[in-house]
Amino acid sequence: MPLGERGGWESSESMYCGVETDFSDDVPSLLSFHISTGGFDYVLAPLMNPSYRPSSVEGNGSETQVLPVSGSDLVLAPSQWSSHVVGKVSSWIDLDSEDEVLRMDSEATLKQDIAWATHLSLQACLLPTPKGTSCANYARCVNQILQGLGNLQLWLRVPLVKSDGDSMDATTEVLNDSWELWNSFRLLCEHDSKLSVALDVMSNLPSESSLGRWMGESVRAAIISTDSFLTNARGYPCLSKRHQKLIAGFFDHAVQVVVSGKLVHNLQRASDSNAEGTQRHPLRSYLDYVAYLFQKMEPLPEQERIELGYRDFLQAPLQPLMDNLEAQTYETFERDSIKYIQYQRAVAKALVDRVPDEKASELTTVLMVVGAGRGPLVRASLQAAEETDRKLKVYAVEKNPNAVVTLHNLVKMEGWEGMVTIISCDMRFWTAPEKADILVSELLGSFGDNELSPECLDGAQRFLKPDGISIPSSYTSFIQPVTASKLYNDVKAHKDLAHFETPYVVKLHSVARLAPSQPVFTFAHPNFSTKANNQRYKKLRFNLPSDAGSALVHGFAGYFDSVLYKDVHLGIEPTTETPNMFSWFPIFFPLRKPVEVHPNSPFEVHFWRCCGSTKVWYEWSVSSPAPSPMHNTNGRSHWVGL
Repeated sequence: MPLGERGGWESSESMYCGVETDFSDDVPSLLSFHISTGGFDYVLAPLMNPSYRPSSVEGNGSETQVLPVSGSDLVLAPSQWSSHVVGKVSSWIDLDSEDEVLRMDSEATLKQDIAWATHLSLQACLLPTPKGTSCANYARCVNQILQGLGNLQLWLRVPLVKSDGDSMDATTEVLNDSWELWNSFRLLCEHDSKLSVALDVMSNLPSESSLGRWMGESVRAAIISTDSFLTNARGYPCLSKRHQKLIAGFFDHAVQVVVSGKLVHNLQRASDSNAEGTQRHPLRSYLDYVAYLFQKMEPLPEQERIELGYRDFLQAPLQPLMDNLEAQTYETFERDSIKYIQYQRAVAKALVDRVPDEKASELTTVLMVVGAGRGPLVRASLQAAEETDRKLKVYAVEKNPNAVVTLHNLVKMEGWEGMVTIISCDMRFWTAPEKADILVSELLGSFGDNELSPECLDGAQRFLKPDGISIPSSYTSFIQPVTASKLYNDVKAHKDLAHFETPYVVKLHSVARLAPSQPVFTFAHPNFSTKANNQRYKKLRFNLPSDAGSALVHGFAGYFDSVLYKDVHLGIEPTTETPNMFSWFPIFFPLRKPVEVHPNSPFEVHFWRCCGSTKVWYEWSVSSPAPSPMHNTNGRSHWVGL
């Protein structure tokens, strides 16, 4: 049965727990014991008798040999095979053995196991850990299988190990870091999007930085041996604090736990039978503890539950300069009360700075909202004026004729006729009747400047008095390298270059952030230079933590941080992000070819913001540790409309 019910976790695959079993040719009894009696959701069971070797089967060519599988497909209904059994490929296979007989037997058995699993309509099948340091032939055979595979998922079993020392000799180098083993295997598989990982969680865990890499990989299961459990004061199994934190992270990333091994905690000799008199499953106490860890997970906040469907979902950025937003889009952004509270704070501080208390009843501040939308910034500005007891005259400039209709109705409904003037015009082409004291805009994108805020505000700053205030006054874009297998495979699935040269807005979740973010481009307003040049170039150098181990960079996560006015900030950069704000998701810049990076080798990245007469675009590339192709959004539909 599922591990429990927690707010927001009900649909997560992590609520199911499996148990690893030995081979059995009586599958119904196996399920009855482990599922009906034991309470597990599925079994991870061998599909073929472990003593079977194709080369040892006797018979002549005219005889058809019956494979020693775990019973007929008729012993269970198709739905039971699909939901209650994950197959295990024979663990003895070694497709890279120097022994030709063993190698050929292994290849034949692998294909037979997968064929049988496909016939049974299993959802997943576990591949054994590669033997030794070479896995080229193993990966080749798996790649062949993946090409013709339907819905069956393949999980490669990988031990979760990472030694902190470098004392191992070359023959054991790969085992020094199991991520290297996984990376070598998947890079040899052209169809690796159908390949996932099942991690063997050991009693000793690698460093936090090393573990963090796996959160960006396609991990589907965490196999925990009973030997990895500690014993609490009552004699029951428990896990260390670090293990608990790791399992909680796996739960959050839809990773299923599988309990493996024999009973090693002698805790219920007097209670071997339950209330019904049936024998208690020997591993039930381990399942109960895993369920306890799942049930103590904090329920997801309401906003996180709303955004679950957007996790790791690629979206093209909005282009409000070229397109008119729809009512539903406006409504989504307008629900972000935190953002408008910050704007109201910034406007209030600017009003107090512009007009001293002794002149508050005499002077009227002229404030222009450029890109007013349906009026949330107008409302925030008027509330700031009321809060500071300042007189305010507002021009609401909006190019979307549909939003202008809403603005007119809002002004009438709120009784703002004497304070707010609505201008239905593109801010870049409007001739203002007077200069503004304060210019307020909401033109920031996920990367700060990616919705053409610099170009729009450079055109609108002619409305501003020489000593006028722009809100925001500055903003900076940031990037950081990430491992993001799911995002990369989703881009790769389009099978064209255009999608690898498209930045995406994404609610990042299954990603590993490999190094702290670094600033890229900064824009300040007002910018009264004779000819504003918004073209930019930045070279960045990242270094992985020394204890992290190697990692694969699939692209870059982009963020922004802005100064609205003085000490009032707004942004999504992880170290300074505005709490509880949801108007912006990060932006993702993919790499056509992932780059392997190492702790002791700098990772150099180049970013350009390029400007033409009618459009703005980005270019990015990697120069070290190995050069990557230039990525160029020029010619795409993004950020066109100057």
